[in-house]
Amino acid sequence: MNNEILDALSQITREKSVDRALLVETLEAGLASAVRKKHGATADVEVSFSNETGAITMVLRRHVVETIEDPSLQWTLAEARRVKSDAQIGDVLTFPLSIAEFGRNAIQTAKQVLIQRVREAERERVFKEYSDKIGMLMRGVVQQVDRGNVIVKLDHSEGLLPAREQIPRSYHRQGDYVRAVVINVDKLAKGPQVILSRTHPDFLRRLFESEVPEIAESIVEIKAVAREAGARSKISVYSTDPRVDAVGSCVGLKGSRVQSIVRELGGERIDIVPWSQDPTVFVSRALSPAKVMDVRVVEAEKRMTVVVADDQLSLAIGKGGQNARLAARLTGWKIDLISKSDEKRRQDLQRANRVEVEKLEFGEATTEKLISAGIETVQELLATPLDKLVEIPGFGEKTAEKILTTAQEYLTAHPPTAPTAPPAAEMEFTPEMEQAPEDVPAAKAAGDTTIRSPGEGETP
Repeated sequence: MNNEILDALSQITREKSVDRALLVETLEAGLASAVRKKHGATADVEVSFSNETGAITMVLRRHVVETIEDPSLQWTLAEARRVKSDAQIGDVLTFPLSIAEFGRNAIQTAKQVLIQRVREAERERVFKEYSDKIGMLMRGVVQQVDRGNVIVKLDHSEGLLPAREQIPRSYHRQGDYVRAVVINVDKLAKGPQVILSRTHPDFLRRLFESEVPEIAESIVEIKAVAREAGARSKISVYSTDPRVDAVGSCVGLKGSRVQSIVRELGGERIDIVPWSQDPTVFVSRALSPAKVMDVRVVEAEKRMTVVVADDQLSLAIGKGGQNARLAARLTGWKIDLISKSDEKRRQDLQRANRVEVEKLEFGEATTEKLISAGIETVQELLATPLDKLVEIPGFGEKTAEKILTTAQEYLTAHPPTAPTAPPAAEMEFTPEMEQAPEDVPAAKAAGDTTIRSPGEGETP
């Protein structure tokens, strides 16, 4: 039996990577618990295990007292003298116990304590080992597929690849090798603690790091990743060495490197975009394969209006708005897409409805002050807040209020010319959309499409 215990401890230590000293301590605690079940919860018990021989020694102690307060721990002098004739008050009597007298109950109790302690120790070990590996690429073997969730055997643990973290239309069979990134380590999980993902943008990032030596050597940097797993991704790259082509390094000879990654992702399309410090250039490249004609930037709102040729609008938007949506995520800019003809129609309409401030007949001095402040039209005047008008030299609050009232009255009496054709309808896209709205195909005929960039703190 002693050899069997030693062999069992060695096996647990080897397979579960649990410290042997902890196992011995747990075994002793389990046997002590079994003794206390029989002799009382507060019984004074000492259990020792020999790592060399596998021998188990159990000793029960009784304290000799005048008045018993705890029967599990104490004896009266009369009780003590039945065992030891010269016993005195204050003595501690020891009695060796045999494991045989506890039978299967002691073994069962020790086993339960041991199993529980091993599980806790294993969870602690897994948490310590993998909490530093969040975002890293892992390789394992599919152990089990349960209701769409995949259990993966890693080096020293099991990982869970949930159905939501799997690439759509992908299949995993028992025994297959699989690669994924660690996105979380759940210390309180009942099953596997290591949560894996193949849809996270970091998975694409790590695949490029493993396939492209220039990235691993920090010659080429991955600036941002935008991904809709299973369909399309965009990745922006930058070379710190002017002699090295960042895009060419990622593509590889005859596309060998990027094709390897595409196969891993089940045919997911990957656009590799050269990063630029100039936002207008970066956004223009991110909208590839569409060709950009003009870009207007509103820095305060981090928004760009991008003009493309009429035949390029649907290409810029992409299927279901995917191309523009990914471009917004990649760059972090809000993008308003508009075709050249719609932009021209909008400009013509603005020119037709432009009302110069001179028509308000404020007087030469007031008009000059407004124009010097950058306010040249009635529309611009009405769009200017009252507190901004008051900041113009020579304008008090009453004067500013009177100017705004006059401008509003003029515009009411002279309404803007109605357009001969309806303006382009605006459609809004956000990166959070799981799928595009049903009216997205209308974007081919629409002029202004807004694609919001990710919210603060989101992974692009």
